[in-house]
Amino acid sequence: MSRISTASSSRRSAADDGTIPPVPERPEEIRSALAALGVRPSKEWGQSFLTDPFVADAEAALVGVKPGQPVVEVGGGLGVLTAALLRRGLGPLTVIERDRRLARFLSSTFGARIRVVTGDALTVPLPPAEAVVGNLPYAVATPLLLRLFAARTPRVVFLVQQEVAERLAAGPGSKTYGRLSIIAQLYGSVELFRTVGPDAFYPRPEVVSRIGVHVGRREPLPVPSVPALEEVLRKLFSSRRKQLSNLLPRVTSKSATPEELARRARWPDDWARRRPETLPAEAFFALARAIADGDDSAPTGTHSPIDLGRP
Repeated sequence: MSRISTASSSRRSAADDGTIPPVPERPEEIRSALAALGVRPSKEWGQSFLTDPFVADAEAALVGVKPGQPVVEVGGGLGVLTAALLRRGLGPLTVIERDRRLARFLSSTFGARIRVVTGDALTVPLPPAEAVVGNLPYAVATPLLLRLFAARTPRVVFLVQQEVAERLAAGPGSKTYGRLSIIAQLYGSVELFRTVGPDAFYPRPEVVSRIGVHVGRREPLPVPSVPALEEVLRKLFSSRRKQLSNLLPRVTSKSATPEELARRARWPDDWARRRPETLPAEAFFALARAIADGDDSAPTGTHSPIDLGRP
């Protein structure tokens, strides 16, 4: 269950007079603030706190919505990103924070300038938003992003482990291209920005992070069933180095041969020699439609084959 708070119940916040209050930024300030709150960064969540306000400002600059349009921040922590968002006049701003102690700190610090929802961003009802932004804990970054994509969020600005960011943005032929890349493209498009080193966080993580933006698809999704597409991708990418001639039978039904499915999906004649990692996302969308449509979806010859690129 989530809990909503908009202001401190104990003292008047400095934010109530319209100013942006200072927040802990340097490692020693963050360490002291966390100790005072009785909070230990969670190794299980991969939790680190941003110590570089310039990184927070770079994220805020990418939110790209007009003042007055609702924005949601995931994982407010000690408010470094929250302050950057408010300095740019973004909001109304809702901050989702799982830890009740940090949620109370945010409410006390920023007062009526923000609305705080205490709860897990993986399960709490998502407030309506034109943009969602967050420094996501490494352990839950992928499921959080997938939830935001599935909610058809117009714009998601994220700071995650560089490996995850590159998987989201990867294209065909890349070693990091796979199911996550295709699902991200199903819901929109991804663009990556600056990398962020371990020194920008407390505690210092062992990995490099990267800022990225996902812009949601405005038109209807190009597949009739997302779970069905996910099942197709799971079967094909479970042995991604095998050729499609060996993999496509895994997704066929009794009423359609692999050759028939490939024809309905308008794949070129050399599809059987390809591997899944060489196909663009549109080829998998077309395959999912062909499986769902059945025999009546056979092409009439008026459509060009999907361009799969170079083998």
